[in-house]
Order: sequence, then C-alpha cells, then structure tokens
Amino acid sequence: MLLDPDRIDPNRVPSLAAASAEAGVDAFLIGTSLLMSDHTSDVIKAIKKTTKIPAILFPGNWLQITPEADAILFLSLISGRNPDYLITEQVRGAPLVKSHGIEPIPTGYILVESGKQTSVEYISDTHPVPRDKYDIAKAHALAGEYLGMKLIYLEAGSGAMESVPDEMVAEVSEYISRPVIVGGGIVSPEEANRKVMAGASFVVIGNHFEKEQSRSLISEFADAIHVRTASEVLP
Repeated sequence: MLLDPDRIDPNRVPSLAAASAEAGVDAFLIGTSLLMSDHTSDVIKAIKKTTKIPAILFPGNWLQITPEADAILFLSLISGRNPDYLITEQVRGAPLVKSHGIEPIPTGYILVESGKQTSVEYISDTHPVPRDKYDIAKAHALAGEYLGMKLIYLEAGSGAMESVPDEMVAEVSEYISRPVIVGGGIVSPEEANRKVMAGASFVVIGNHFEKEQSRSLISEFADAIHVRTASEVLP
C-alpha cells in the first residue's frame, strides 16, 4: 500500500495501518513525487506504533529520506534519460541511507504511458515507455537486471487513467528473472488480480484508502492479490 505524505493526515494513519494489518497488507510504501509537507517521518512513526508491517521509503528525491524507515526502494529511473533521476539523486541520498542504517533495495523504475501526464513524468522531465511497446519495456527491464537491480517497477503513475497493460506485465515478467512490481491506476480488486495472474510479484495500490469510506475494500484487494502467486503462474 502506497501512502502519500502530502495526501494523508498522520493522525489517520493508525486506523489505516491496523485495518491493513488485519487484511494482510504486505508492506507500506511511503513517498510522493513532490513533497509539500514534512509529514513523512510522522506517517512512518504512526505505522510503526500500530503494526509490524514494513515501512519502505518510495522517495521522489533524496530529501524524502528519513531514519525511521525500515528500508528504501533505491530507485533509478531507467526508462528516462534525465541524469538527475538516473544517478544524481542517488549519489546525494546514498550517504544518508548508510548513516541511518536503512536497508537499500536497488530498483529499476520504468514509467509506462498511462493516458495522461502524471506527476512523476512531469517532475522527472522524462518520457514514459509507450504502453504498446512491450519490447522497449522488456529491454529496459533486462538492462536493469544486468545492472544489478533487485526489483523492476512498472509504474503508470499515481492517478493514472490506465494501468500498466497486463500483456506488458506478462512479457516483462517472463523475460527477466527479477521480481516485478506494478503500480498506478489499479482501481479494482479484479484489476489487481489480473496483474498477479500476468506475473507481477507485487501490486501497489493506495489512492483508494486515503478516504475512510474506502477502507472496507482493503481485504478485497489483498485477497485478490494473494489469491495466486507469480511463481504459480509462470512456468
């Protein structure tokens, strides 16, 4: 589950964390494309007071690194050609990750066209992979694996009109040996299940649960995602 520190009140996090733990959520990702508040630490502290679910940073830049996190997706935006998000932000953040003792998880981050320009696309000043160009996505994912990335993240972006195509998830998952994360624009349990059936090892959801009235869906999403693992789908 992705939590945006700019969009959720830290005072509401404990109830969400408790509901998530009961439903079987595997981890929290905490981050945003453009941080407008100083709530990141407060959100993580609220999670850790309520549950033992890992709190993993999903930062838009090095300024979002905070010592309370259990781990960090140490992202490189390998679908883009902007050096700031390929290596510059990583160089700035690496010493903080080391000094805080945060576990780094090297992750190849691939933006996928989603029907509109998303915040991450605008902020990073990069072009997403066209959603019908599966070979481009596969080549980028393989390059990420060969560069030593432990995870490959296919991202449509927060608020995306369309999620990453199931066919792209399937082709990338079959082409590489690293686990694939899929996020952005996933609006129903059925859609989340399709990503898993296509080969995704992790599915990221979030926008739904920033509102109290949507939290009854957490179990439905969790059940849909956990119903069958990628290892059971792929040969």
